[in-house]
Amino acid sequence: MTAVQLIGVAASLSLLAGWRLYACVFAVGLAMHFGWLHPPQQVHALAVLANPWVIGVAALGAAAEFFADKVPWLDSLWDAIHTIVRPVGGALLALAVVDPSNPTWQVVVLLLGGGAALLSHGAKAGTRALVNASPEPVSNLLVSSTEDVVSTGGLLLVLSHPSVAIAVAAVLLMAVVAALIIGWRLLGGLRRMFRRPGQTE
Repeated sequence: MTAVQLIGVAASLSLLAGWRLYACVFAVGLAMHFGWLHPPQQVHALAVLANPWVIGVAALGAAAEFFADKVPWLDSLWDAIHTIVRPVGGALLALAVVDPSNPTWQVVVLLLGGGAALLSHGAKAGTRALVNASPEPVSNLLVSSTEDVVSTGGLLLVLSHPSVAIAVAAVLLMAVVAALIIGWRLLGGLRRMFRRPGQTE
């Protein structure tokens, strides 16, 4: 893979880890196990992602996340617990893919991966908190299923076609920013709706 492709894969995985961390670890572990991705030469510890036990635990985590995501109150609790876990996971996934020879770039990639995962996690958790407050279950299931499809499709596309990974990362980043803007506007609308008569912002 070229440097641009590696950066695209790392950015895509980090952004997707903010939505579905365990699915990303599972996919990267499988990719390393079968030789589609190679563990970084300078960070041998990340080769553990290809261990069958790690792949199995990630698969269990992905299954648990899939079902937890469909129950509004459990989804919000799950997101709160994973506010630290997902950014750390996103940073490590980025480091597992990009292996520059300069240690400075390793730190940069680690920080950017964590930041990207935190950004996408914040967008997911924030918008889902608003959706989960809805009394009807349809919107929660619809949003959760859309996240499942986008995450799975993005993972498959990035790992099978690294040449388009940078474009996938750009689309994911735009989706995350859009979700943050929509969530902020919805929150503002809710505040205005529940404001007392005569109360100013």
